[in-house]
Amino acid sequence: MRWLLLFIGVTATVLSDLLQSYEMKRAGEQAVGARGMAHLAAMIVHRRYLLLSVVCLAFSFFAFMALLQIAPLSFAVPGSAASFIFETVLAKLLLHETIGRRRAAGAFLVLCGIVLLGR
Repeated sequence: MRWLLLFIGVTATVLSDLLQSYEMKRAGEQAVGARGMAHLAAMIVHRRYLLLSVVCLAFSFFAFMALLQIAPLSFAVPGSAASFIFETVLAKLLLHETIGRRRAAGAFLVLCGIVLLGR
């Protein structure tokens, strides 16, 4: 059950982050002040992928909370780091981001840590 909850949490996190990035790149730069935050809140309601991102983030949160009930934190946090790997690969493939050697090496080191965790 803990691997299923970890899978749900990681998948929801990856979807949320990809959707957020996609929509925020489309929206352009936003102001950080009170007006900017109000505009951002309105944008969440009007952009379906951004709203879906918030829903995915909620799934991720509740999956992580459920995971913490049955697994130690020392498993849950490093396991959830798998999202870094998937997000890096999917950012390259879907969002056409440039992934340098250092960033790729960092993602690979995270992968090594997750493999050690799974044993």
